[in-house]
Amino acid sequence: MSGSFSAGDLRRMLSRLRDVMAGVGAVQGRLDKVVALIAQDLRADVCSCYVMRAGEVLELFATFGLSQKAVHQTRLRVGEGLVGEIAAHARPLALADAWSHPQFVYRPETGEDFFRSLMGVPMIQAGRVIGVLVVQTKDERPFNDWEVETLETVAMVIAELMAATQVVKREELFQSEGNVTLLVRLSGASLHPGVGIGVAVMHKPHVRIGRLVSDDPVTEQYRLHTALNALRQEVDALIDGSREDAEGGYGDILEVYRMFADDRGWISKISDVISSGLTADAAVQKVHDDTRLKMMQINDPILRERVQDLDDLANRLLSILAGGDKKTELPDNAILICRSIGPTELLDYDRKKLKGLVMEEGSPTMHAAVVAKALDIPVLAQVVGALTRIDALDQIVLDANAGQVILHPSEEVIEAYSAAVDARAKQKAAYAAVRDLPAVTKDGVKVSLNINAGFLLDMQGLADANADGIGLYRTEMPFLAMPTLPDVTAQLALYRQVIEGAKGKPVTFRTLDVGGDKIAAATVTGPEDNPAMGWRSIRLTLDRPALLRQQLRAMIKATEGETLRVMFPMIANIAEFDAARRIFDLEMVRHVRDGGRPPKSVKVGTMLEVPSLIWQLDALVKRANFVSIGTNDLMQFMYASDRGNTKLAHRYDTLSPAVLTVLNQIVQKCTAAGIEVSVCGEMAGNPLDAIVLVGLGCTNLSMSAIAIGPVRAAVRSAAMKDIQPFVRNLLNAEDSSLRERVRAFARDRGIAAG
Repeated sequence: MSGSFSAGDLRRMLSRLRDVMAGVGAVQGRLDKVVALIAQDLRADVCSCYVMRAGEVLELFATFGLSQKAVHQTRLRVGEGLVGEIAAHARPLALADAWSHPQFVYRPETGEDFFRSLMGVPMIQAGRVIGVLVVQTKDERPFNDWEVETLETVAMVIAELMAATQVVKREELFQSEGNVTLLVRLSGASLHPGVGIGVAVMHKPHVRIGRLVSDDPVTEQYRLHTALNALRQEVDALIDGSREDAEGGYGDILEVYRMFADDRGWISKISDVISSGLTADAAVQKVHDDTRLKMMQINDPILRERVQDLDDLANRLLSILAGGDKKTELPDNAILICRSIGPTELLDYDRKKLKGLVMEEGSPTMHAAVVAKALDIPVLAQVVGALTRIDALDQIVLDANAGQVILHPSEEVIEAYSAAVDARAKQKAAYAAVRDLPAVTKDGVKVSLNINAGFLLDMQGLADANADGIGLYRTEMPFLAMPTLPDVTAQLALYRQVIEGAKGKPVTFRTLDVGGDKIAAATVTGPEDNPAMGWRSIRLTLDRPALLRQQLRAMIKATEGETLRVMFPMIANIAEFDAARRIFDLEMVRHVRDGGRPPKSVKVGTMLEVPSLIWQLDALVKRANFVSIGTNDLMQFMYASDRGNTKLAHRYDTLSPAVLTVLNQIVQKCTAAGIEVSVCGEMAGNPLDAIVLVGLGCTNLSMSAIAIGPVRAAVRSAAMKDIQPFVRNLLNAEDSSLRERVRAFARDRGIAAG
């Protein structure tokens, strides 16, 4: 195959495969012909097709070259053997001597004793591994990149044809007893609170490709570029709509999304695949599958969330190529069910009829979740079994407050949740009633309530919640979808919009808090075993000072005549703070030397999230203008507990003597030195935790906009003279968690802390 196998040979083979799979006869017979054809054309001694069955098991479904007795008998778990390894990691494997690989598993019933080399690739359909395609030879033969890519193309075509012929069927997992359907609860992670009562609507983004192989690449290239133009027009229309939408504010996400549609590298790859013999539709799907799998190998969770944007883009482009209508008519009380969803796909639905969103995947920083939050749609993610347990038009209750979906609820359950919906509406009205009142305790202690932001759409929350300012602006968020950090001009435009949107209220810009793999083109780095404690944040930008200098240059210029507040993240010792401050000072000198106006005032501070810095507080408070405690990372580093590990999620509590003692020490040191101290982690947004923070003397809190109302109500219902001595006494406790004691105290004092 190597060298002599051309693009023309590949087109002819794909055409023959299409004819075989589209022919008559049993599916088994057609697959038998397919593996024989592949082995013949690729000059291999063996070609085998393994299909994913229920329970994450790969079954040998068809083979040419191995023993036919092994068909439907040989089974491998995902992760078992070389075939299981390919399925587990969704990436190809090419070995000149497969027997020497540590993952090799010998199955005597296959008769593979005489075959040494192995090349295998995953078969992917709708973004999921549905099988593995393998070729083997008797001699120890190395395989090159062209051969691997050829087999990947073949596997992609077979996967689509198998799905079309229903070789792989949905497993029926829903159970019932007699004629009575059992009430089922599915659990997940709440991305936006609220309750939705309605019927399930299945979001089906994957577009079935009708034609895979083409004999006219020129026509297919024309179809691709025509569809790309239509795609850009659709996204532009959505961007225009976001500007007119009073509930919107998500236009910047769509602007980043549009950058995908203009990416030359992505378009070039699709064009190359079309030249190999696939239709425009099949080429889009293949390039998307390849890109998706590569991104899913990246350790960083935020960058992996950009996969949803890629899914959205590919599905929209495939829909245009297919000439289909993306609009789905919703019932009046629809709850959308999906594996995942992109921001523009979500915006295609009538938001007035959409009462909730349930996803099998997803996380808080995915763009669709941010848009749903802006539209106040309850969202539940990571719901295992959502697509297999929920059917279209099922009556369901989405309780994103408790993190669950209830299937087939009884009338009593629906009545109870209807009351909860009414109660939430009344609670929101109560928060709205005190929106314009200051966050002051009963005995006159003022508490500053600020929001955490990362997108321009978050700026709307500043006004809606009547917050005092932005305590944390995550500057990396809008740029994570881009291969390189935007230049000074692009950053300057963003920071100016943030300052203008704040309308005179203070904004604290945090410099880039990213890992090396988030800015791949600028800083090449390999995978890390523990990226949370790896080469990230200030460590990266001090090692690549051009990144930090460009960002600070844009911030300084954007705040001419205004107040500039800059915060460095992940500082572990004084030397790092001093190094970052020197770079800031250099940029300030440069700005003034070049004729720029300096900011009206400048404050430079640091996040305190690495415990080692606590032992250098005396030196820090002499240098920093302010300290902001990042309780999320500080907690996980203190307890050596990965905050993303669900098994440890409730093992350690922020309201514990250890945490409160550390926070008390930080607050006391900063207060004594006369510098501002705040908390910007999740702890600040929990009313119960916020009351304790105020009792420790921390009266500057930053949180999500939605948390401002509940925390404001809690502060206004408390008195410092009561909570301060109570909290001081807790420092000497020996309990692992003080939460119930704090809750009882709040209840006894009539504090509205939940």
